[in-house]
Amino acid sequence: MKTPSFLSVLALSASLLAIAPHSQARDARDIPLTEQATVLSTISAPPYLYIEAAQGKKTVWLAAASTAVKKGDVIQFDKDMVMENFYSKTLKRTFPSVIFVNRMVVGDTKK
Repeated sequence: MKTPSFLSVLALSASLLAIAPHSQARDARDIPLTEQATVLSTISAPPYLYIEAAQGKKTVWLAAASTAVKKGDVIQFDKDMVMENFYSKTLKRTFPSVIFVNRMVVGDTKK
């Protein structure tokens, strides 16, 4: 009986990996949020909530799905998309920069 060569075993392994389902896919809620800020003010413009927040000495504007936050809340979020010189038709206002976020958590979740 002939034993398979190293190259044929390697090729078979690669093909099995290519068709195997991705069994370790992570739920987006399991991925830690990388940014933290303190809410300074909010402007409701459904379906968005614009949030002015402080990150250290820097002030940023966020746009998120309407959610309950208030001045002083600590929020966690990711920088999903940054828009420079963003004009809001609803507010008739131009923001120098707005960070659109898909996921935001109210409260200090970093340990």
